[in-house]
Amino acid sequence: MLLHLFLNKNKFEKRGKRMTKKPIVGISANDIEDSGNKLHNLPISYIPSGYVKGVQLAGGLPVLLPLGTKQDATMYVTQIDKLILTGGQNVDPKFYNETPKFDHSLMMTKRDEFEMALIEEAMKQKKPIFGVCRGLQLLNVTLGGSLHQDISVRENQKIQHMQDPVPRQTPTHKIQTEKDSILRNIYGKTTFVNSFHFQSINQLASSLKLTAMSEDQIIEGVESISKEQRLLGVQWHPDFSYEELEQERRMFQYVVNEL
Repeated sequence: MLLHLFLNKNKFEKRGKRMTKKPIVGISANDIEDSGNKLHNLPISYIPSGYVKGVQLAGGLPVLLPLGTKQDATMYVTQIDKLILTGGQNVDPKFYNETPKFDHSLMMTKRDEFEMALIEEAMKQKKPIFGVCRGLQLLNVTLGGSLHQDISVRENQKIQHMQDPVPRQTPTHKIQTEKDSILRNIYGKTTFVNSFHFQSINQLASSLKLTAMSEDQIIEGVESISKEQRLLGVQWHPDFSYEELEQERRMFQYVVNEL
C-alpha cells in the first residue's frame, strides 16, 4: 500500500511539473532613489505592473531583473527563456556619439550599460528580445543605430507623441504595419496606439528592419532581419492598455508563447 501511494505521488508530481511549465520571461527593472512618503522615501527597484500582469495573463512566469553587473546579466539571461526591455529614462547619447540635448537627470547611464549587457548576452544565447519604448530605442542603439533626441523639433511633426494628460490606455494616433511582419499579423494593416515618448529612432540599425510607421514618419515598430535572432520592438506601450485592448493582449500572447 505504501509503495502504491509513493508511486502515485511521483506520477502526480511529475504530471504537475509538466502542467505548470511556463515560459520564464525576464523583465528589466528600473531604479528610483526616492520612492516618496508612502514608501518612506526608500530607494527601490521596480517594474510597472502592466508588464507583470500582461505576461501572467499570457501564461508566462515574469521575473524581475534588477540592475547589476555584466556578469549578473550573463547569469540572468541563462536563467530565462526570453527578455523584455521596459520603458523609462532616455538612452545616454554618448552611446551613439552625440552629446545630450536634455537634462542629465532624464537619463541613467548605469541602466543603459546593464541592459546593453542583457541584450548582448541574450543575442549570444539566442534568446528572444522584446523592447518597449525606451527598450526599442536601446535595442536600436546597442545594434549600432541612433536616436532623435527631441522629436518635437522635427519638421512636419504633426502628432503629439507625449499624450499626457490623455489616459495612458487610450490610443491616440494611427500606425501602419509592414506586409509579412510580426506586427501585421498581430495588429492588422493599420491600428491606433498610445504614445508616451519625445525621442525616437533616427538611424535604424543595419540588423533591424522597419515594421511599423506613424503618419508623421516616426518608426513605431522593428524586428530582426535575421530569422535566427528573434528581436521585436514597439514604440508604444502594450503594458499600459492590455486590459482594455484585445490587440495588446495578443501582443503579450505572442511575446510569451511565440517570439
